[in-house]
Amino acid sequence: MINNMRRSVLKGLGLGASVVGAGGLSACVSTKSEPSVKSDWDKQVDAIRQQVVEPTFPNKDYLITQYGAKGDGQFDNTLAIKQAIQACAANGGGRVVVPAGHFLTGPVHLESNINLHISQGATLAFIPEPERYLPAVFTRWEGVELMGYSPLIYAFKKKNVAVTGQGTLEGGGSNDIWWPWKGKWKKADWPISDTENQKHTRDALFQMAEDGVPVEQRVFDKNYLRPPFIQPYHCENVLIEGVTIKNSPFWLVNPVLCQSVTVRGVHCISYGPNSDGCDPESCKNVLIEDCIFDTGDDCIAIKSGRNADGRRVAVPCENLIVDNCKMKEGHGGVVIGSEISGGVRNLYAQNCEMSSPHLKRGIRIKTNSIRGGVLENLNYRNIEIGQVSDAIVVNFLYEEGDAGPFKPTVRNVNISNLIVKNAKRAFVLRGFSHTPISGVSLENVSFIKVEKDSIVEHVKQIDMKNVKANGKPFTL
Repeated sequence: MINNMRRSVLKGLGLGASVVGAGGLSACVSTKSEPSVKSDWDKQVDAIRQQVVEPTFPNKDYLITQYGAKGDGQFDNTLAIKQAIQACAANGGGRVVVPAGHFLTGPVHLESNINLHISQGATLAFIPEPERYLPAVFTRWEGVELMGYSPLIYAFKKKNVAVTGQGTLEGGGSNDIWWPWKGKWKKADWPISDTENQKHTRDALFQMAEDGVPVEQRVFDKNYLRPPFIQPYHCENVLIEGVTIKNSPFWLVNPVLCQSVTVRGVHCISYGPNSDGCDPESCKNVLIEDCIFDTGDDCIAIKSGRNADGRRVAVPCENLIVDNCKMKEGHGGVVIGSEISGGVRNLYAQNCEMSSPHLKRGIRIKTNSIRGGVLENLNYRNIEIGQVSDAIVVNFLYEEGDAGPFKPTVRNVNISNLIVKNAKRAFVLRGFSHTPISGVSLENVSFIKVEKDSIVEHVKQIDMKNVKANGKPFTL
């Protein structure tokens, strides 16, 4: 990893930016030595760390094999695991232990004070039969609440819950089951049914949310909305640590409306559609550290609800630390959006390495005037990006673009000590004429090799200090 990021600015060949409709663009190279917002970075990070409360558990173990579980790769252990959890909870909590072996199961629902521990040498494999993940539970799908398939591991309104250990969680997503529900996908040639894919259900769900249909009535006879792997919902003191998570039907780690979330030392491996690694939604006090993301979509995507439903719930995602993570494979590195109608604030991403050869965007903010949302105090430092299409992206024209009345707000974005080895473009900055992008600051940033001009539309102000591309000073 790269805890001590190089501060020297490396050299290359020199490109500027193609500016379209800048509307008062003011990009400057600052020579002032006055302290910036980054000078108190460590104090801010320490303050958030102190607010992240990890769960504690009684020192009692409940082996699932004591409740009839068999690790032979054939026996259905759903009931045995449920009974072990119930017994553990009834006695004040502790660890529900999956020992070495290959254990099949359906959905696992955690209670308060439960640590589901996947031992080294253990695989907890979720049976890929969608009907097993019914009856429907209260969940969120792409930022909209509904009654949908149970997440593979789920906790609802619980306190002190964890999934830990050195074992493996296998989600069963494949080109045969779960993933084809995405519909047409450029990375696969599976047969596409006109009805057995998510489009119709997705459209219907989004319209229900716009129409204000109560969540309990957002139920579908035929539902092709794939469940996330791990989703604590409205929980307090959550820990996901050490496990390897593979082949999720949908997003991998997706805490929603939680307080105090720690995701540490997790290895996410899933190449299916929408295989985001870690997507905290509308959570407060979140620590994501020492993780490896090997995914088919965004490695980390921070969210807070979609459109009318996000504004109804109206809870931002705030006080987040992303530290010492490696993006081995993925579509986006550290991403905000696009489901951010509730807002995002106080992000500190540091000491990360983005080494995916297929990385499309490194640091990315995506929104539009239907999402809206206030995105503020977003901080990035000590990050190294290898190969990437677009290194830094702020895009107000994502999906629906300027089709609504909810103007997005982006302010106080600070990027320092960033090295990008090879980028097609350094920047894609696309604001609105009525709402230009402003409040972005860059310091000690080096784009070693850049192939094309940046895209800059409707940007009001970007402050730069010691920013170079291809070995030459860079200005917009």
